[in-house]
Amino acid sequence: MAFIDINTIIVIFLVLVIVTIFAKGVVIVQPYEQGLQIRLGQYVGRMNPGFRWIVPFVSDVTKLDLRTQVMEVPKQEVITKDNSPTNVDAIVYIRVIDPEKAFFEVANYRIATIALAQTTLRGVIGDMELDEVLYNRERINTKLRDILDHETDQWGVKVERVEIKEVDPVEAVKNAMTEQTAAERARRAAILRADGEKRSAILKAEGLRQSMILEAEGERQSKVLRAEGERLSQILQMQGQAQGLRILSVGAAPLDRKAITVLSLDALKTMANGQATKIIFPFEISELIRQGAKFLGAKDETTEEIAGRPVMDDSILGVIPKQEAVDAILKEIQDAVPKVTEDELKDTSKRKVPADVDTAGLNPPGSQ
Repeated sequence: MAFIDINTIIVIFLVLVIVTIFAKGVVIVQPYEQGLQIRLGQYVGRMNPGFRWIVPFVSDVTKLDLRTQVMEVPKQEVITKDNSPTNVDAIVYIRVIDPEKAFFEVANYRIATIALAQTTLRGVIGDMELDEVLYNRERINTKLRDILDHETDQWGVKVERVEIKEVDPVEAVKNAMTEQTAAERARRAAILRADGEKRSAILKAEGLRQSMILEAEGERQSKVLRAEGERLSQILQMQGQAQGLRILSVGAAPLDRKAITVLSLDALKTMANGQATKIIFPFEISELIRQGAKFLGAKDETTEEIAGRPVMDDSILGVIPKQEAVDAILKEIQDAVPKVTEDELKDTSKRKVPADVDTAGLNPPGSQ
């Protein structure tokens, strides 16, 4: 019975040893990992994701993460090209693309990448002025990524992206920037104020110019209308005087001595109504002239001559213009005066004087 117990124990021990040895050789590789198998100091090969078994105690498997990894570059003080101390830090995104190089070419690719990023960041920022660092972050990010990706390619690591996290100038530089910003704002305010005053003066001058143009144009039109009205009035007055003279010349022919006597008495009445204090009546001279005329051959008209005189009718009055004709003439004058529009006032070179109006504005063509 004791012998059976010993055999059972031995079997159980052997089974446990076999299970332990088997379990020691079991390796599970995750989908985002890549395994590297080394046996007795020699590289055997890669191990793909899944369940794998290796010879225990003589084989070793190293797993590398193939996902994108985020690493922070510690903040460091950098002197820019214009000697402005600035604290800068960054974030680097990397991914292992060659597990063999990442494991065999460098002891720790993460530490090596961070150290390289620090030195590269210091060199890139040192070649730029502070203003360029503040306003050209995208260019800095691109330049850092290209340099780091080229250097880490031998390690089997790809730098996917680099981002400047913070640019923090020292306190003295911040105060100087604040003063510079205030001065720049004051300069812009002065420029805007001067520009506003300039535009205001221009608008005032333009308004005054347009006002003077309107006033001159109105005065010109007023003078044209006034001159045309005076011309028409003179024409009508002269026409009336001419018609009166025609009537007088025709009507004076049949006057006899009695009528002349009546007219003389009427003239004496008119002279008596004047303001003169002394009036001389030259009747003797008139009689002398009459006697002289008879001596020269003048004679009194006979009854037959008086009867043969022409009879006066309405034809001696001539053509008297009616109200409609006068209104038509005035309307023609108003239409002939050029009208000024708002666009012509803005650009006086566009205004044109009609060809049928005299430049003096007094006598339209065809009127005498």
